[in-house]
Amino acid sequence: MKVALVNPPWSFEGSVYLGCREPHLPLELGYAKALLERAGHEAALLDAHARGVDLVALRAEVAALRPDMTAIATAPSYLSWRCPPPELRVPMATAAALRGHGGLLVAVGPHGSSTPRAALRKLGVDVVILGECEEILVRLAGTPESRFWQIPSIAYRRNGVDHVQGGPHAVSPRALPPLRWDDATIARHLHHHNRFDAVPEGPGAELEASRGCPSRGASRAREGLLDRFRRRPLEAVLDELDGLLAQGVRYVYFIDERFLPDRHLLEALRARDVVFGVQLRIDGWSREMLDLLGRAGCVSIEAGVEGPPREAGGAPARRRSASAEELTALLVHARRSVPFVQANLRRSIDDDGDGDPDATEAWRQRLLGLGVWANEPAPAFPYPGSRAYAARWGAPDDGAWERAHAHYIAEHRRLGDLQDSRPLPLSELEHGAR
Repeated sequence: MKVALVNPPWSFEGSVYLGCREPHLPLELGYAKALLERAGHEAALLDAHARGVDLVALRAEVAALRPDMTAIATAPSYLSWRCPPPELRVPMATAAALRGHGGLLVAVGPHGSSTPRAALRKLGVDVVILGECEEILVRLAGTPESRFWQIPSIAYRRNGVDHVQGGPHAVSPRALPPLRWDDATIARHLHHHNRFDAVPEGPGAELEASRGCPSRGASRAREGLLDRFRRRPLEAVLDELDGLLAQGVRYVYFIDERFLPDRHLLEALRARDVVFGVQLRIDGWSREMLDLLGRAGCVSIEAGVEGPPREAGGAPARRRSASAEELTALLVHARRSVPFVQANLRRSIDDDGDGDPDATEAWRQRLLGLGVWANEPAPAFPYPGSRAYAARWGAPDDGAWERAHAHYIAEHRRLGDLQDSRPLPLSELEHGAR
């Protein structure tokens, strides 16, 4: 079978999306391409976002390929699966443009994973994959439509009836081979994600050392989808890294939900000519391992923090593992060997706006004074399927994204210093996209 793997031409006007808007390597589509080719299929990855290709040109490329199946991503990359744009405007327009040209249309991403029926209806695709898509795409490519009932973790419509089969799929990282990107893809990838220590020179890349998170987050869209922690084999990570270095990459960003202390990986990185960035929980690292992290070449740490932990005498929303003083000391220690350390402050969804903004701002100013960058905190979005959504509304239904989005923009008049404009209602964003 011939398969097209499409990363749409993303735009974010009017969105509450607070993630990075630069193109990133679409790792999930890269893995899918490798597994499809291993199974004997022909696969082409069309990254319209990275190449600046509009829908007219993308449709022409897909039509020229004449694929039997086309997969369309509903988030820009795995890096944004935990905090995707809530609206489906761009994937809807992409599906509409490719209908009749791409064969069987399949949607992959966090939207269909949490609300499969709504994704089927909005996107007008033939199949939606729940959870991690790489292995399921191979199953779809090797199965006639009449036997789709045998495939888990998909939703599809047959004879006017929506069928949802199983829950979100989780891939074993041992099934994912080291990725290889063509030279043109790497050459155009000049973005160095979350790097601020120097003017970037040459290409950057994204890399995955583990998948999932060892603890539950309140508001992640990946909650319940990609939350089972799994490490990739070290040899696969290093093989992929060495391939990137051979293509001129000197900076990589580990997209892991939480980069954990791993002495073997850090020693291997230290032996290579590479610098890198990570996101982590600072209270999961000892001072010794933070020192090794710096010596290994880390130049950027993004440490997620949901407001200042409340000390004894306060009424904590939930048990926390470290005090404000302990977190501050670890962040400052990390800054001694890592050029850029960020405390990524988020308003706790548990506080629902009744936390102490003065205490948060005082802690932020203190961190800034100590050389640790700290953003003005933005409220967490209650993604359907997350604990934050469930606590307020229960299990997500077909109107979950609209409900969460309307609540979010109504309750939060100020969305922090990462939002450049007031977001539009979801219905307005998606109107006319199909």
